Amino acid sequence: MADRVALVTGAAGGIGAAVATELARRGWRTAGLDLRPAPNVDHGVGVDVSDDAQVRAAVVRIERELGPVEAVVCAAGHYAITPMADIAWAEWRRMLRVHLGGLLNVCRAAVPAMVGRGRGNVVGVASELAIGGGDREAHYAAAKGAVLGLVKALAIELAPTGVRVNGVAPGPTDTPLLVPDSPWRRPAYLQGLPAGRLTAPEEVALAVAFLIEDGGFCLGEIISPNAGAVI
Repeated sequence: MADRVALVTGAAGGIGAAVATELARRGWRTAGLDLRPAPNVDHGVGVDVSDDAQVRAAVVRIERELGPVEAVVCAAGHYAITPMADIAWAEWRRMLRVHLGGLLNVCRAAVPAMVGRGRGNVVGVASELAIGGGDREAHYAAAKGAVLGLVKALAIELAPTGVRVNGVAPGPTDTPLLVPDSPWRRPAYLQGLPAGRLTAPEEVALAVAFLIEDGGFCLGEIISPNAGAVI
């Protein structure tokens, strides 16, 4: 793995940071795309993943400085609780641009070279809300549901090329995205989970690492580490 390069979006915090740390621990060289500095990677680039031109330029720079990208993990995103009637169109579009558009932009920038080499891995980070829905989370759940659809479509399209595409759909995860007064942190909710706690970002990172390193038989699969929130 010493010469293999993994590109992680959203690497400055939360799940993205945990993924970058876990892959580095396993010997990968890591590159991070994020609006904020990502100190836990070998090479960080300040990028808005919803901007196709920025992403393409960043991938060219990363491959020039670190080497060919062998794995892509798209964890960049944001979260909000808003009643359906109060969701502004600008925020609806932003959810789709960052989550769905970010995954597509990174794939369009990095996957053609993977196809040329006949190997590579893409992991899209979705959410269990894409599977089970959520109260006052229509825009987030819809964007993450679209991520699942894109993962499955790309898995079929790219399977003959040697590039594997899979996803993870974590449940509520113990990251700063869940503010202290989040309903997902309330004791009543946690007590209702079979595991009795939130998912740890490090656990999501282990699922991602499995799909990249050991899940050669996985194509279009969605692993959902969610403390039993969806069974």
